[in-house]
Amino acid sequence: MFLWRLLRAACLLSMCLCLPSDYEDAIELNYGPSYYNEIAEEETPAPTPTSAPCSSSELTKWDKMFSMLENSQMRENMLLQYADDIIKVEMGSLRSEMLRFVAQYGGSCGAAVENAGRRMEMQLDSRLRETLELLKLRHRDSPPAAAGNSIGNSNQLETMLEELLSAAQTQASRLSKLETSCFSSPGGMNTKAGFHPLTGGEQGHHEQEVTTTEATLDMVLAALQEVKVEMEEALRSSRQRFLPAGCEMALLFPMRSSRIYTSIIPDVPVSLSSFTVCMWIKPTTISNKTVLFTYGNLRNPYEIQLLLKRNAALFTIGGEAHLVEARGVVNPGRWTHLCGAWSSEQGLASLWADGVKVASTPGVAEGHVLPDGGSLQLGQERNGCCPPSLSRGSSVAGFEAGFDSKLAFAGKMTGVNMWDTVLSEDKISQLSLREGHGCEQSGNIVAWGVTEMVPHGGAQFI
Repeated sequence: MFLWRLLRAACLLSMCLCLPSDYEDAIELNYGPSYYNEIAEEETPAPTPTSAPCSSSELTKWDKMFSMLENSQMRENMLLQYADDIIKVEMGSLRSEMLRFVAQYGGSCGAAVENAGRRMEMQLDSRLRETLELLKLRHRDSPPAAAGNSIGNSNQLETMLEELLSAAQTQASRLSKLETSCFSSPGGMNTKAGFHPLTGGEQGHHEQEVTTTEATLDMVLAALQEVKVEMEEALRSSRQRFLPAGCEMALLFPMRSSRIYTSIIPDVPVSLSSFTVCMWIKPTTISNKTVLFTYGNLRNPYEIQLLLKRNAALFTIGGEAHLVEARGVVNPGRWTHLCGAWSSEQGLASLWADGVKVASTPGVAEGHVLPDGGSLQLGQERNGCCPPSLSRGSSVAGFEAGFDSKLAFAGKMTGVNMWDTVLSEDKISQLSLREGHGCEQSGNIVAWGVTEMVPHGGAQFI
């Protein structure tokens, strides 16, 4: 039996040793690729070109400058709007604080003075009553006094009366100090004067009340006058941020440059024997010669010119030989309404500032007729150059030659209109009203908001 088991174990052992070798022979592991994806060198396809990504042309320094100007203008508008919102909120909070202060402390001071006066009156009255009762008791209990005793009693009575008078004066001084401190504070402006121990009756009380009321009214009047001045200054400052005469848009000339101007393309021929040109301007800076409005052609580029020179306004017809000038009518940073009027028949040229005729010159280009075919510009003049199609020496496309940065206008301009007649004084006065509707009245040659105006360079409508 043992041998049988031994043989069986040896047989099983031999089978276990032979099995892995047979299994490895039966299963051939093939790690080679089942398919071929290699590309021979002779079969390499030519690379196909791909489209280049979108690329923008590099910005010039002028484009960058104008982008910066636009960004700065946007920031300025945002800051102005933010400042207006802050002012509105602060004014509202200040008003609510003042109303709450008046409601809380309006009658407290007057009540305090009245209560203090009543307490003092009661104390003095009780002190006098006690003194009288004491005197009555002493007089009733004492025997008939001799002359020396009567003198002593009278001296004692005088001493007591002096003490009473001193106490009354002390109380009066305390009450006057209380009244002074009360009426000098904001809460005591509307209170009435209290009772004064030394006034001597109702008449003195009435006189003191009238005097105190007059002083209080004077203080209130002075404070109101100061507030009025401050409010007028704030209102004047806020008006400068908005456009005048009901205008909804303006032309912005951000800086003085030979590339910044605006062309006007009128719908009717400019062949005139009389005209009136008006505009609102708010200059940033003014040089020796700043051009606002100009009309001219190749033969004479100075047919019409409306100029600034420091704080003066100048108006010319046909050249500087015919000049109308008014000094002290324009200031930087302030809206000003200017008008220039001329009639060929009378040869009279007039200049208006804020609705007032500030200069007038006769014999200006009498019998002259403005020729048609010229060009109108705002903020620049062509200096003897010609329309764009005939310009020479222009090195930058889109800009005309002959412009000078020293003559350029910098600031804001709105309400530019031109008529083929001389307007009346009443009409010009209506156009110059800051709170009026001057922008709703358009000219028949150039009409603000209707006639085509093309800004160039950095000029833009705002």
